[in-house]
Amino acid sequence: MTKLCVLGLGYIGLPTALLFANNGIDVVGVDINERVVNTLKECRMPFEEKGFQELLDGAYEKKSFKASTKIEDADIFLVAVPTPFDAELRMADLKYVVSACEMIAPHLKKDNLVIVESTIPPKTCEKRVKRILEKSKLKASQDFYISHCPERAIPGNTLHEMVNNDRVIGGLDETATELTRDLYSSFVKGNLYLTTSTSAEMIKLMENTYRDVNIALANELSMLAEEYSINIWEAIDIANKHPRVDIHRPGPGVGGHCIAIDPWFLTENVNDSSLITLARNINDSMPIHVLKKVKELVNGIENPVITVFGVAYKGDIADTRATPALKFIKLAEKEGYTVKIYDPFVKDFDYPILSLEEAVDGSDCIVVLTDHSEFREMEPDILYHTMKNPNVVDSKNILSVQERSNSKLI
Repeated sequence: MTKLCVLGLGYIGLPTALLFANNGIDVVGVDINERVVNTLKECRMPFEEKGFQELLDGAYEKKSFKASTKIEDADIFLVAVPTPFDAELRMADLKYVVSACEMIAPHLKKDNLVIVESTIPPKTCEKRVKRILEKSKLKASQDFYISHCPERAIPGNTLHEMVNNDRVIGGLDETATELTRDLYSSFVKGNLYLTTSTSAEMIKLMENTYRDVNIALANELSMLAEEYSINIWEAIDIANKHPRVDIHRPGPGVGGHCIAIDPWFLTENVNDSSLITLARNINDSMPIHVLKKVKELVNGIENPVITVFGVAYKGDIADTRATPALKFIKLAEKEGYTVKIYDPFVKDFDYPILSLEEAVDGSDCIVVLTDHSEFREMEPDILYHTMKNPNVVDSKNILSVQERSNSKLI
């Protein structure tokens, strides 16, 4: 049986490892976090999402998966570690990818395949990964093979998307590409598109950059719509009836580990990327714009108390990575506002998460920053009877209780 060693057991690496383990591959999952490894050894998932625990149970039943803090010899190595963003330099920080490759090099043997799933800037496989792995004294594309197969999955629907979405596979050479295709075809039902490693690296970044630029356009249109007293949500809905128009939804900014970060990976080594940079700056500025709407509503109120609805970066998940809510909260505190937070999904955050009753009691303004479906179903009396002033800034156009409040959409 083919043996696969997966380095990085996070939101992408672990489900990927378990999918392979449930489809005929012998998998050892490696992570430096002992808590994660020990939790998995107890046959418990270190984080929750639909279908994950069942996948882990199936892998243990097949005896095809084990978790460890130490790398082992294998036929295939898969790197699925995080790629942090260096905000000061606006560059990808490749320290974890580099560390993973350095761990693999002493275990590399002839005919091994090394796959990088981590999101990386173009040319990383060709220039950085190859050089590190060749410290093994083996030659890439001659003695062993390197490819890039970026993930295409969204939190909250990870397993479905991992299995059913199309994937792009790019190797340093044709053999690497074909070997990787053969591996992923064990569980991927979507199409597998074959290209070069550099193209695959760029395609992943292009996909998220497209979304970031489109959201920036929607955000700029929303600010223009305010000047003309136009309902931007209705305007976008009607504009999108055009067969060649697909404007995204405006909001308080973008978050997560992809859309808010990947555009910088694409532009870090080029001189002219003014459109992408402008889009990033627009989206990063949206918490300031939301706060402006709050200021208009609480003007004249002494010591305003505001309630943030949702700190997850998207609806119906608990993920707060790069959430624009954090910037908004810090800006609001600088204004001297007392900030209370309610989020039905998030348990751990930089600020306390209160119950709905505690968060709304005595509030002068509710600020919706996340489109959790629970907010859509709320009854007016749940909110307004304990508020001091019934003001609402709904940056996601999701509350159905605005008719009894002073409300603003971004």
